[in-house]
Amino acid sequence: MHIFRAQQRSTHGEGSFHIESVNPGMAFGENADPALGPLSGFDHANLGAGTLVKMHEHVNDEILSYMWRGTMLHEDKAGNRIPISSTKLMMMNAGKSFWHEESAPDDAVEMLQIFVRPRETDLPGEVNFLDRADGAPVGRWGLIAGPEGTGSPLTIRHQVYVYDTLLEAGRTLEIPVHYGFTPWLYVMDGEVKVSESHLGKGDGVSSADEELSAVSAITVSSLVLFFVDITAAYSLAGTISGKNVR
Repeated sequence: MHIFRAQQRSTHGEGSFHIESVNPGMAFGENADPALGPLSGFDHANLGAGTLVKMHEHVNDEILSYMWRGTMLHEDKAGNRIPISSTKLMMMNAGKSFWHEESAPDDAVEMLQIFVRPRETDLPGEVNFLDRADGAPVGRWGLIAGPEGTGSPLTIRHQVYVYDTLLEAGRTLEIPVHYGFTPWLYVMDGEVKVSESHLGKGDGVSSADEELSAVSAITVSSLVLFFVDITAAYSLAGTISGKNVR
């Protein structure tokens, strides 16, 4: 197993906008590729009530907005004005160009903004939403997004899957296997144990093999699980995902 600790995250933002950036490849050592194949990385973001990130462009970024707490208002030049939350997630496939604005007009937000490098440059820009009446499933893995042609609820235009779960204290959950894909588990909140390793909020764990052992919750825990084909070729033309270190 390879452990990523919360203190390895880099801090950005100021005032009501605060993010902790995760470079998932750093689980394999400080000198490793900071990305994990097409999974460029993700931001664990906190937005205070009243935060506004003005209209801006993304190019060649695949961006999954994973909402854990609060509601964020998404607006874009395609005419969408939609609140996203733990029961309504968003996948923005920026492609050649996509403009959007995000704000937290009413209450504080805690979320992950996940950046994936696309399989090729200048694909069509689009946005899609996923309604989940009860949010993260309790005690089981829920598939959020996956590659084209897999029937996943949201589509990522590369070889990356994203799952989540809410695991109650004292419960154990097996981690599934995607053959040919590297697993990477992130603790959004709570405290868990994987093998003999304790992981808290902001920690992660991966494996050079295709399997991780079961995860056991010490406290109520929110978990996000990635599977990545680290051998897949990808574009580095992304506004954010194309950066080597975030």
